[in-house]
Amino acid sequence: MAKIQQTFVCQSCGAVYNRWRGRCEACNGWNTIVEEAVSAGSQTGPAATRPSRARGRVFPLEGLTGEAREAPRVPCGIAELDRVTGGGFVRGSVLLIGGDPGIGKSTLLMQACAALAFQGERVAYISGEEAVGQVRLRAERLGLADRAVELAAETNVEDIVETLSQGRPPALVVIDSIQTMWTETVESAPGTVTQVRGSAQALIRFAKTTGTAVILVGHVTKDGQIAGPRVVEHMVDAVASFEGDQGHHFRILRAMKNRFGPTDEIGVFEMTGSGLAEVPNPSALFLAGRDHAAPGTAVFAGMEGTRPLLVEIQALVAPSSLGMPRRAVVGWDPNRLGMVLAVLEAHGGVRLGTHDVYLTIAGGLRVSEPAADLAVAAALVSSLSGAALPPESVYFGEIGLSGAIRPVSQAPARLKEAKKLGFARALMPQGRGEEAERGLSAESLRHIGELVAGIAANGPRRSAPGRGPHRGVRYEEEDA
Repeated sequence: MAKIQQTFVCQSCGAVYNRWRGRCEACNGWNTIVEEAVSAGSQTGPAATRPSRARGRVFPLEGLTGEAREAPRVPCGIAELDRVTGGGFVRGSVLLIGGDPGIGKSTLLMQACAALAFQGERVAYISGEEAVGQVRLRAERLGLADRAVELAAETNVEDIVETLSQGRPPALVVIDSIQTMWTETVESAPGTVTQVRGSAQALIRFAKTTGTAVILVGHVTKDGQIAGPRVVEHMVDAVASFEGDQGHHFRILRAMKNRFGPTDEIGVFEMTGSGLAEVPNPSALFLAGRDHAAPGTAVFAGMEGTRPLLVEIQALVAPSSLGMPRRAVVGWDPNRLGMVLAVLEAHGGVRLGTHDVYLTIAGGLRVSEPAADLAVAAALVSSLSGAALPPESVYFGEIGLSGAIRPVSQAPARLKEAKKLGFARALMPQGRGEEAERGLSAESLRHIGELVAGIAANGPRRSAPGRGPHRGVRYEEEDA
């Protein structure tokens, strides 16, 4: 009879303890440690009592042909999804997709399954949360009920693997979701860290041995992290996050990890009545409805993976009646905003310490690139001075603590995207020899003071500080 060992596992990070504790020392979570029973049969016995196993084959590296070096891919036909995966699903790979409830994960994966089934591939959609009838209703709503997609409502991993092993190997298998799966080799409740880890390992083993691409859908926690043990993210080949705001109609699929393609790649989709539609030109979508005459708005030429993307940065600077002014940021790093404000005050002569600052990325996109510093600084100075920035200008560049504007990578791609959308002027750091696009004027900036002086020269100046409407930029020499 197998011996039962009692262990205590943290449900947030997967740390294992030999006794119960109120707080996990690994993630500092309270009341997250749960007792779990692990069967210790022949796996924990002496090596002499284990059944003999055949040794794996060894393949010489120099014997690989040119065709075998490139991982074979299966494009699904959805261009934005193929872009994020690096050109299509790699056979035998495992992709983990996480996202908020109701963001559209199941809709996107159903469309991908239907697109592959239309090409004649065998595709299976395994749902652990919905019945087969509910999945079929979604397919009918999307107009995909006539596609040859195999549906199943099952949570036992051994039954799923046994069923999928019959016949030709599927090209794609979707598991929705990994938190609902359970395996007989682990004696714990479904959804626990041990069950999620064991179920994921069994499905990964199936993918590697049969050459089937497997997509695992994962739930997310309150802070946006994929629920379950972090070791699952290391076990899979790619991790993608499906992002979006309920107040906006578009969704973003972002690659966080990809062993077979570029990371930080994004695919943009628009939520419509018939499902998720691709957005071939996201820059035009993010800039739609832009108010050219409003102060405090700047267009940032950014990069998301290999794709150039133009977004609008909006800033509002208003006098504060509080002892500690507010700093509200949506879509950008708040610590980065604090650094830009400090540099503007120390090296740009702009007084912002007594003002509330509100900053947002229009459209709900999250920007983490340091190249957005220059566009943020331009929007802040424009809002403070009341001078609208030229509508045909784009901004990009990293600001150092000394006030110097540092060069950023992939400047030609940013300029090419700006030229394509009709922009005629780019304010950027001093380049490294790149040639500007024909018909696009590139103005190089070396210090943040040059940007402040250029914007303040076009805006009204206050005759006396503290009087009249909030307009103009306060310089250090004005208070001397």
